[in-house]
Amino acid sequence: MSEQETLALAQEFARYRRTALAEVEAPGPAAVRRTVRGRGRRRLGVTATTALALFGGSAIGYAAMTGPDQRPDPVDPTPSVSASPTPTSSPTPTPSGTSASPTAPVPDGRISRAQLLGASVTLPAWRAGPGCPTSQTRLSGDDREGVNWLLALDHGDVDGDGAVETVALVQCVLGSGGPMQVVAFDRNEAGKVVTLGRVVATTIDMPQWLFALDVVDDGTVRVQVGDIAPGGGWAAKWSQRQWRGYRWKGDAFAQVSGPTSFGPNPNRGMDVSVTAADLVLTTADDGSRTGTATVRIRNRGAGPVAHVGLRLGVPAVVRADVDGWEDCVGVHESTEPIICRLPELAAGAEMRLDLDFRVAEGITLRTDKADVDARPLDSEGDELPDVNDTDNLVQMRMIYG
Repeated sequence: MSEQETLALAQEFARYRRTALAEVEAPGPAAVRRTVRGRGRRRLGVTATTALALFGGSAIGYAAMTGPDQRPDPVDPTPSVSASPTPTSSPTPTPSGTSASPTAPVPDGRISRAQLLGASVTLPAWRAGPGCPTSQTRLSGDDREGVNWLLALDHGDVDGDGAVETVALVQCVLGSGGPMQVVAFDRNEAGKVVTLGRVVATTIDMPQWLFALDVVDDGTVRVQVGDIAPGGGWAAKWSQRQWRGYRWKGDAFAQVSGPTSFGPNPNRGMDVSVTAADLVLTTADDGSRTGTATVRIRNRGAGPVAHVGLRLGVPAVVRADVDGWEDCVGVHESTEPIICRLPELAAGAEMRLDLDFRVAEGITLRTDKADVDARPLDSEGDELPDVNDTDNLVQMRMIYG
């Protein structure tokens, strides 16, 4: 081949590269690097062969197609190199301090007693009937009539937002009692005290009383509830007490632990009755007068009575004598009336007491009647309410024989 022909071919080859090969999809950088490494050792020998193939094949065919009125058709990408897709690079992480918007801090709901008393709050509604104000009202530190009395409070994260809330025991004071409820308070973004929700409240049925509250580490609000409200002769210590747990469920509190109902109250439903025979006093050898009175006490209730209190309204000159008083604890000879405490009396059981009395010589009784009164007592000796108190009191006649 002459030098002129070689130059023409080189020019056509350059034109080929500018037009046809510009449309070829080049393999990715990773594939090219693998191909170069695999062919590195054969580079010198392949170079000459490749040039001849290009000159004698594609380049010569392309030159034959060139003319003033002809344009090359699109050239398909060369399939000789199989390239793996270039992996998509992971985005470079941006420092957290600059990329994301800062999260607003959760308001602190820890409210002291003084702060809560000084804030205007809204309480969940009291039960139907006469009640205390609930809308934008202030709690009271004492039990004045018609106020919302703040009895106790505790703190803990009850709604799971990572911040502490305040839980308070509040009573609407009406007379000697009034309804009660446990309420959870928080603060909003502006720092104002807001009401989160009611935890539990007393009812006309049960529970009728709330004694204490406690917030534990997992956010559970524990409340000590009582079956019967104190008042009207009923002491708070006679109420059955239970600890019940409540958790926030997104829009309200629900009970999650503890009993859900009360059984019969062992201090309720007491029914004790008493009867007494006449006391006949006859003259003894020493000139005094002695006699024996029979007193019967029956437990008509469904449960046992821890103790029975007996009261004998005899004049002070009528003193307890020797026999019949062994079970009657606390008798004082010179007191008027005679009062003693008797042991436990089972349900349906009856106790008979044959009590001896003595009146000193020359004493004249100013009355011929004495009250005999029997009442159920608790284990500490305090009087329990009797459901039928018409049969707790009778009169015993005292007769000189």
